[in-house]
Amino acid sequence: MSKPDKNKELSFFYDFFQRIKDTELTYIYRGNFTQTIIKQILALTETNIERTEESTKVKKRIYLIMVEGLQNITRHQDALQETVDTAAVFFMQKKGDFYFITTGNLIPNDRVENLEEQIKKVNSLQDDDLKNYYREVLTKGKISDKGGAGLGLIEMARKSGSKLKYKFIKLNEIESFFYLQTGINIDKTTEVPSLEKAYSLEAIDETNKILAEKRILLNFNGLFTQDSLLGLLSIIESQMAKAKNVYNIIVELLQNIVRHGASINSAVDGNEGMFLVQMDGNNYLLTSGNYIENGKVKKLKDYIDFINGLDNKKLEEFHNHKLLEFDEENANESGLGIAEMKMKTQKQLMYNFYPVDDHYSFFSIRATVASGHE
Repeated sequence: MSKPDKNKELSFFYDFFQRIKDTELTYIYRGNFTQTIIKQILALTETNIERTEESTKVKKRIYLIMVEGLQNITRHQDALQETVDTAAVFFMQKKGDFYFITTGNLIPNDRVENLEEQIKKVNSLQDDDLKNYYREVLTKGKISDKGGAGLGLIEMARKSGSKLKYKFIKLNEIESFFYLQTGINIDKTTEVPSLEKAYSLEAIDETNKILAEKRILLNFNGLFTQDSLLGLLSIIESQMAKAKNVYNIIVELLQNIVRHGASINSAVDGNEGMFLVQMDGNNYLLTSGNYIENGKVKKLKDYIDFINGLDNKKLEEFHNHKLLEFDEENANESGLGIAEMKMKTQKQLMYNFYPVDDHYSFFSIRATVASGHE
């Protein structure tokens, strides 16, 4: 196999993809959380859970725990000013018979003690006691302006059948970062394992720190299908409502994963890939990555080099020519998307092919857009 192609600064992209690929199913969303975005995240993950062979009962348990976890983020975030370094995060991971749902968000330090007491109380109770405690809190508990007296925590413990994992990381005298994780055993016949590797809160915190260090505004890792693409684009449109020019290029990058990506796991429906939005000074860095068959690498590499070598006038002429001969049946092979990204950004497209094995490589491509570019 040949060595990885140029643009070595993209090598971290594949390294990061590999870091979180230990699970069979992984979704990561990092960025702004609003009620609209939460609904879209739930719809997106629900669509993909429906593709699994889990029972309806298990799917409902997973969905309800996701609802509580995501709502937990919105209960706290309005009190503090998030930055790119402290953005909230949502992880959903699957390994074997276990799902892990993790949320992370800022929380004022004056709420840490009370919240930790609630979690410890919930973790100290068994199933029947949890049910009774839920009724007690529901009827007698003081309802606060942050959504209740631990009802969400009780429900997460009841639906999962496992203890809640948590971690508070003090950032300064005002705020801490709060991780909450729920492990779900599909058949409830064995205990949820001690969390190691990609599932532990320590590993998730390390992953989140990488995202912050790289100034990643939005991250999505998971399976890409035409259906999930529509849901993801709805999330991105809500997140980047003020950057329509960026959104249009994102559409092209995500379509690239769905149309050209290769699925190296026959057990899953969709193409494994990752998408990032980063800030670099006054520029947005938009990067997508997916597997590609080795037999297609040279043709794609030569085409991107050709597009990068055209000046604006020749690129427009080439694009118009390709547009005239556009055939819907051969849309996937037209190359219009790559040409249009270069036209819209008026910057070189960066790319990298990282050899995986004798059959596949991991292809990443980045478009750079000035934040004020129209």
